[in-house]
Amino acid sequence: MFRYGPETSDMLVREFLGTGHIIRMIKNWGVIGGIAAAVAVGVYVLWGPTTEKKKKKRGMVPGLLNLGNTCFLNSLLQGLAACPSFIKWLEKLSCLPSVLSQKDKQLSITLLQLLKALSSDEPGNENVLDAGCLLDVLRLYRWHISSFEEQDAHELFHVLTSSLEEERDCQPKVAHLFDMHLPDQGEETMTCSSRAPLHPIPSPWKFQHPFHGRLTSNMSCKRCEQQSPVRYDSFESLSLSIPVPQWGRQISIDQCLQHFISSETIKEVECENCTKTMIKVLESQRTTFVKHLKLGKLPQCLCIHLQRLTWSSEGTPIKRQEHVQFSEYLSMDRYKHNVSTQRNMQLRCTAKSANVENTDKPTDNGIGMSCCSLPSYSFIEPSPLPAYYFLLTAVLVHHGDMHSGHFVTYRRSPSSPRSCSPFSSQWLWVSDDSVRKASLQEVLSSNAYMLFYERVQRPILALHSGVNGQTDL
Repeated sequence: MFRYGPETSDMLVREFLGTGHIIRMIKNWGVIGGIAAAVAVGVYVLWGPTTEKKKKKRGMVPGLLNLGNTCFLNSLLQGLAACPSFIKWLEKLSCLPSVLSQKDKQLSITLLQLLKALSSDEPGNENVLDAGCLLDVLRLYRWHISSFEEQDAHELFHVLTSSLEEERDCQPKVAHLFDMHLPDQGEETMTCSSRAPLHPIPSPWKFQHPFHGRLTSNMSCKRCEQQSPVRYDSFESLSLSIPVPQWGRQISIDQCLQHFISSETIKEVECENCTKTMIKVLESQRTTFVKHLKLGKLPQCLCIHLQRLTWSSEGTPIKRQEHVQFSEYLSMDRYKHNVSTQRNMQLRCTAKSANVENTDKPTDNGIGMSCCSLPSYSFIEPSPLPAYYFLLTAVLVHHGDMHSGHFVTYRRSPSSPRSCSPFSSQWLWVSDDSVRKASLQEVLSSNAYMLFYERVQRPILALHSGVNGQTDL
């Protein structure tokens, strides 16, 4: 082996690299790289990412994290947060002793905390919230809702209302008097005194949620105009079918409501009144009845669901994409059950039966009352102004088809604390954690799937003086 000295080694390296300029350039680039790394570290320290969460701006609302496929949950929560009466009802419900005693199942408290955070106008709160805690509570009510499967927002709405009713009706456990074991006191008498009255059990009929309403239905004979007693059925939302569109005409929400309460003809129904008035006829008389459906009690918060599911001739589900026109204000007077009209028809039926069956034993007033009697009501003069007026607060829209899609929400922005009205005229578009401002025209042109209205009085409507939806109502 040969050994080279230092000078010989430097000469061989120079010959290999060609010149010594390359060595000097390598040294210079090393210095430049070190300086650049030091600058990058300084920039990262001074202006780099921070652990602080983004704050929401005034007039906006927080978004909600999508935990997989939870857009149905996020959109419904944004819609409910735009209903002030529902939030006030939750505040009262969460203070009941029966609810506070359920430490493991407190749906109302969990839902109230989320809706309050989504309806706060104060800036500085979190920009994005997590609603996974609500799914955890619903699982305690035996609802197994997966966050990775697509669900329906309307079905979740009924899950929430039914679970809240279950929580409301759960009474506190009170020991029965006969289950109490008293110590043996011989012949001495014992007295029991209480410093406070017994715990009042709230009546569920007096504490219904603001989405609770009642439908009225009755039947009338087309021959003798016999009126059956009015039947009342509860509802939490009005599920309206979309009628077949006519050529050149758009479908409106009023047409869907009119189609919902339209009369239904039922043939071959036995009429007791016709059989009773026909003295010479022994067999029962079968006639045609007309079934009438009206809204007996309108809720404070009205939820309207548009049925966009239909079936093809092959039996496959199809989503209807027609635009249904709806307005910012909705008058429900024409769909309300009128007691005075029912009373007039009842009196006319009574008079007709009395003329036909004049041989029957008269009552105290001399009229044979063969028709079903109704309680007496005073006649109400028709009001020139709508008595049942509703204001639009939120719209849920589903994009996609029956197999996959995405839910978004149009809702009103929280009103300012300085405003005398709980409603703002500024609209927002919310898609999970994305929030932006929207115009009223954009809201009314959307293909609604669910509509949330809240009943208002005429003085509130007079405050609507905003331009382009920028001021409070």
